Amino acid sequence: MRTGTATAAGLLLGFALDRALGDPRRGHPVAGFGSATSALESVTYADRRLNGVAHEVVAVGAVVGLGYAARRGGIVATALATWTVLGGRSLARTGRQMADLLESGDIDGARALLPSLCGRDASVLDADGLARAALESLAENTSDATVAPLVWGALAGVPGLLGYRAVNTLDAMIGYRNERYRNFGWAAARTDDVANLLPARVTGVLTAALAPLVGGRPADALRAWRRDAAKHPSPNAGVAESTMAGALGIQLGGRTQYRYGTELRPTLGDGPPPRITDLRRAVRLSEAVQLAATLAAAAFAVLRPEQPRR
Repeated sequence: MRTGTATAAGLLLGFALDRALGDPRRGHPVAGFGSATSALESVTYADRRLNGVAHEVVAVGAVVGLGYAARRGGIVATALATWTVLGGRSLARTGRQMADLLESGDIDGARALLPSLCGRDASVLDADGLARAALESLAENTSDATVAPLVWGALAGVPGLLGYRAVNTLDAMIGYRNERYRNFGWAAARTDDVANLLPARVTGVLTAALAPLVGGRPADALRAWRRDAAKHPSPNAGVAESTMAGALGIQLGGRTQYRYGTELRPTLGDGPPPRITDLRRAVRLSEAVQLAATLAAAAFAVLRPEQPRR
């Protein structure tokens, strides 16, 4: 079997496993990677960018090397790696749970659930603020947790799947602009930005194309992307969030409360602030984008030119 065909089959099977089973309940490899890199940080840490670069190279390089060794497992290895790195079912389930809690008036429950989606200060958010925070996180993580791994899996197989998840996890752990990580976490944050440049734009295209499924218009999503994405402090989250806002006909952004302080984010899209019904629409659109990205990644893997073996 051609390598590309095996990769495509593995991506499809891994996506099916994620939809059927969700994240592994025990011994999740990503959690193990987090523990290992925390231990590594105790050795590599210093308040310098050079140390952060070394930390990034060692941690990500080890995972990519593991991916090159594992790719000999063919379809099974690709499927297991895809299942491990995808978070699509968990993302959609959490979005629905948030909508259910808000709809029932359980603000305390919604505040307790929000940290599983993002790092906002839930204690200061009302129902509309929680809906907006959840929707913005859903938009960003549709790219980060689902489309991006699939893009890298289609491009580079198992090493791409595992390497991307390592990069994204390190960014979530140390890619902050606080006192401890402003320098040490610089490499993690910049590497994640580069790794998500293509996936975020694939997400934007798919979000715009599938907007009619939730009553939106592709032209509105594309207009919000062109006009608003560059205002966002992230070169990638801005694309995902602005196209989602345009597709849903709502406005995202504004005053944003994090645990480390408050940011005044630029507004994205036109229309009213998001409500609970918009959060449910966003979940449906996210799931459609995930499926479309899987099919596109599998098709690309099959059609790409076969690389000669060394």
